[in-house]
Amino acid sequence: MEQGTKTKKTIFVGGIGDDVDEATILENFSTFGDVIEVQIPPAPTNQSHSSELKHRGFAFVTYSSSADAQDAIDNMDLNELNGRVLRVNLARPLKGSLQPQGNRAIWESEEWLQKHAKPLAQSGGAALRGTGTGGVPEDDEGEGHDDDENAMEE
Repeated sequence: MEQGTKTKKTIFVGGIGDDVDEATILENFSTFGDVIEVQIPPAPTNQSHSSELKHRGFAFVTYSSSADAQDAIDNMDLNELNGRVLRVNLARPLKGSLQPQGNRAIWESEEWLQKHAKPLAQSGGAALRGTGTGGVPEDDEGEGHDDDENAMEE
């Protein structure tokens, strides 16, 4: 096993057919140990096929121990289930560190800003502000800055 995989208990099962449901996955994967949870993410809703509730072709199976998860990987990877060849391996978290934050903009993360954002002087923005064409009006009427001329209309 790779380093750090001794505590991982969730496996990825890819290549499952449309006829496979959670009960089928549970039936086939419970032979390797105690299954805590089976998740089959649903497909994005398509209005032309709204009556058909299909999944995305993969599932996640969580075992009570990492040894059971490794047994399932060793025995089910590249095996067939209902006429389809399965790819089974350890589940990896979503790429990026923003998963715990939910639906927040990427630039709201301090880590992202420090890595990707440039200071104003280096980005070219300071030069635009000094020319008067960057949106700072010449006459200030007490309302603050009026940047509505560049704003999009609703």
